[in-house]
Amino acid sequence: MSLRLRLTLWYSGILAVTMLLFGIVLYFFLNYFLYDQIRQDVKGEALSSSTRLQKSLALSQKGLVVDLELESRDFYSTNTFLQLYNIALKSFNRSANLQYYKDVALPITQTTLDKLQQQDGYFEKTKILGQDFLIYNLAIKSDDQSRLIGVLQSAVPIGSYEKTAVSLRYTLIIWAILTIIVAASLGWFLARKALKPIERVIEAANQIESGDDLEKRIYYDGPQDEIGRLTNTINGMLSRIQITYDELDEAYRAQRRFVSDASHELRTPLTTIRGNVDLLEKMWKQTSGTQALATPDQVQMSLEAMHDIAGEAQRMSRLVNDLLALARADAGVMMEKKPVEIMPLVQEVVRRAQLLEHTAEWRVGDLEALDGAYVHGNRDYLQQLLFIFIENAFKYTLTGTVTIEATRRDSFVGIRISDTGIGMDKEDIPRIFDRFYRADLSRGVTTGTGLGLSIAKWIIDEHDGSVEVTTRKDAGSTFLVWLPANFPHVV
Repeated sequence: MSLRLRLTLWYSGILAVTMLLFGIVLYFFLNYFLYDQIRQDVKGEALSSSTRLQKSLALSQKGLVVDLELESRDFYSTNTFLQLYNIALKSFNRSANLQYYKDVALPITQTTLDKLQQQDGYFEKTKILGQDFLIYNLAIKSDDQSRLIGVLQSAVPIGSYEKTAVSLRYTLIIWAILTIIVAASLGWFLARKALKPIERVIEAANQIESGDDLEKRIYYDGPQDEIGRLTNTINGMLSRIQITYDELDEAYRAQRRFVSDASHELRTPLTTIRGNVDLLEKMWKQTSGTQALATPDQVQMSLEAMHDIAGEAQRMSRLVNDLLALARADAGVMMEKKPVEIMPLVQEVVRRAQLLEHTAEWRVGDLEALDGAYVHGNRDYLQQLLFIFIENAFKYTLTGTVTIEATRRDSFVGIRISDTGIGMDKEDIPRIFDRFYRADLSRGVTTGTGLGLSIAKWIIDEHDGSVEVTTRKDAGSTFLVWLPANFPHVV
């Protein structure tokens, strides 16, 4: 059973119960007030006539026989009928309008007399000649109220009132049924309209499940009620899902590029190593079956082949180490950190940088800003970070200078490494920290894997630092690394 049908049934059921209770209460109230007025009129007529009878009772009483007569009045203009029964004489005295109906008499039974012995009067309904009458039976007693001497009955026909009550009952029933039908139809329509956004939610969810349209949103132009807030929440969730999906898709594409580039980079040294091994194998076969020694050219070729093998093996080892470092970064491996005094670390890097292969002039600027500064980090990774920038500067600066210097700003220390090399276009800056990315200017000019700056960015992020890049084509580049530091010995 759908939610729309359940809401309609609940609404219709509650309305039906409400209409039933309302109809019952209304019917009984109207019926009560309608008959209450009739009762008052009938009883009032009987009491009025009884008062006149009581006044004449003292004058007409003779022994045990009492001559009771109704006062002659014109009752043709009213629907009230009077009948007086004399118990002693067992005679009836009727009003003029009742005398007109010769065969009509108000019933008096022994039950009537017994009740009037116990009470002064009571109402009863009866049928006379097929017509409904409401009768008020009033006891006429002696002066000492010791015995019942007569019964005064006041009656009115109530057939029209009964028909009115029946008509009212049927009218209320028909009105209730029509109201419930109309309300149920309207409730079905309103429930369908109110739940329309839910259907759109289901439709959007089905499309998302099939994965064919993540940009679809639920259209809703109604009030910001529960449905409106639910729609906005789901639209926001869909937006976040789309962003997450796009990020995952981009990460998947980046992973594929990473695997492709890594395979390409690893294939190059392996090809070189395999070619040189084949060369050495051929030379060995040529000389192993003879007593003659290898010629000088063969010896030279062997030395070059072994040199190439060693160089490519070393290159492949560096590549594997870089890939391992990035894999650890992706796996969320936390590096061990402790307070590291930055000045001795930088001085050690400066000393060892002089031993790196380079053609540019190596200059050491002012490092005084690092004096007394401690960085919470990993000593080995911080050294690797600086060597990456220095090696890159040497690699892309064939002539000119490479300079290292330090600065300080608030609770951060900055290490600036600048060169006068080939530089980069400004369009390359946002991507230089991507894996395997190399600016077009450097391709074919220098060798490398394009992983160094990715590792450097990871080390900086792990130390809660940042990096600023300034570069210009054919004018060199500057990398300024900021690291949070504290100065425990500074007062």
